[in-house]
Amino acid sequence: MNLQIPKVLQQNIYISQQILENQDLQEAIQKVVDLCINALKADKKILFCGNGGSASDAQHLAAELSGRFYLERKPLFAEALHVNTSYLTAVANDYGYDDIYARLIRAKGRKGDVLFAMSTSGNSPNIIKAIHQANEQGVTTIAMTGASGGAMKDLANVLLNMPSTDTPRIQEAHILVGHIICELVEAAFEGTH
Repeated sequence: MNLQIPKVLQQNIYISQQILENQDLQEAIQKVVDLCINALKADKKILFCGNGGSASDAQHLAAELSGRFYLERKPLFAEALHVNTSYLTAVANDYGYDDIYARLIRAKGRKGDVLFAMSTSGNSPNIIKAIHQANEQGVTTIAMTGASGGAMKDLANVLLNMPSTDTPRIQEAHILVGHIICELVEAAFEGTH
């Protein structure tokens, strides 16, 4: 057997254990859950943005909320901002890639909405611009990053920084934490239709 397999599994378990033992991070997760529930109950929306694997994670988590996770309930307004490829390619071409999310937040973001800004490094220029634009408009910003938080740690309203510097492990932790958030948010809407 390839020894890399148990090594990777051990790394994943180690990071999950670090999250389990980090009371501050768990409190931040609970704060995000409460922010999302309050926003959705006030008829606001949850927006997600990321690049590459983080874009996939953003789309995955948006689908868990807008579709369903475990429970029968009304659909929740959650959207990954990169899914319109015509918009994405036009704005990247006409204005520059760094503007793709900020411009869309300018159009769609409303005070009281929530933006999940996902970047393993915390330093993606287009995600940083998105946070700045969201903050300007009164959109609550959640930075999902790796251990350092990068430049995003001082910009977002809430920092969820995973205890790793390894991109794949950070992304796995983002999905774990994202699923926890989706499960708890969904529970607040169980039985609604």
